[in-house]
Amino acid sequence: MENSTGVTEFILVGLTNDPELQIPLFIIFLLIYLITLVGNLGIIGLILLDSRLHTPMYFFLSSLSLVDFGYSSAVTPKVMAGFLTGDKIMPYSACATQFFFFVAFITVESFLLASMAYDRYAAVCDPLHYTTTMTAGVCARLATGSYVCGFLNASIHTGNTFRLSFCRSHMVDHFFCDAPPLLALSCSDNYISEMVIFLVVGFNDFFSILVILISYLFIFIAILRMRSRDGRQKAFSTCASHLTTVSVFYGTGIFTYLQPSSSHSVGTDKVASVFYAIVIPMLNPLVYSLRNKEVKSAFKKTVGKARSSIGFIF
Repeated sequence: MENSTGVTEFILVGLTNDPELQIPLFIIFLLIYLITLVGNLGIIGLILLDSRLHTPMYFFLSSLSLVDFGYSSAVTPKVMAGFLTGDKIMPYSACATQFFFFVAFITVESFLLASMAYDRYAAVCDPLHYTTTMTAGVCARLATGSYVCGFLNASIHTGNTFRLSFCRSHMVDHFFCDAPPLLALSCSDNYISEMVIFLVVGFNDFFSILVILISYLFIFIAILRMRSRDGRQKAFSTCASHLTTVSVFYGTGIFTYLQPSSSHSVGTDKVASVFYAIVIPMLNPLVYSLRNKEVKSAFKKTVGKARSSIGFIF
């Protein structure tokens, strides 16, 4: 990729230029990132160590945790470095790389959420055939397909964005390299680029949301037919948590990417992006896993084994 205008670096404006807020924001983002790392990597470790969690549901949860770790790590460390050192320079190639991996992991997460919804549909609506429907091969193909779609989508968006000429400025009014603020710097005709973003993102989101809505429509019908009140309440609680996170994920994404550039507000875009890129990866382990009794049981079992091992050594 070569920029015809000779731009070799961008300067990220960041969230704020107030010097009094730099250290407090660094501490807040550091805590969020540490919780994200511990939560997501901890979930992956628990699922790998406990054989009781070697099921399709937890396979997708571990995949989701890996993706959350990936796209949080693509953005948050650079943001924290900017708060701490004041270095907001982003080389052209580094900007393109950050953009590529962020878009890739975000898209993978979108398709994984749809796969998880289908998995829950198979478990609730057709439990007798669940083991033959959600085999290891099916789960592997769904996960692989999510990654293929994610990295293909990232390739399209990265080429579509960084083929443009950037001659208006090299000041990116954002805290990471993202499509809307980069398009605002371009002196090329952005109509085709904006239409590509709208159509590709729209298709990905529409397909994923459609799978989720149809899956949960059948799940709710199956729940309403359950005779056990406790069973219905437990299922509704699980679905509500899942749909809440899905709503936040897709809501902020649609708000950020599927509105015309003339409607973008820098302040609101930054706030939405903070939730989208930094907060959601921290919340997902809590919503999907840490409230789950089986995960809590696996955590207690792992801690107990660790304590026993340490006691044996000493």
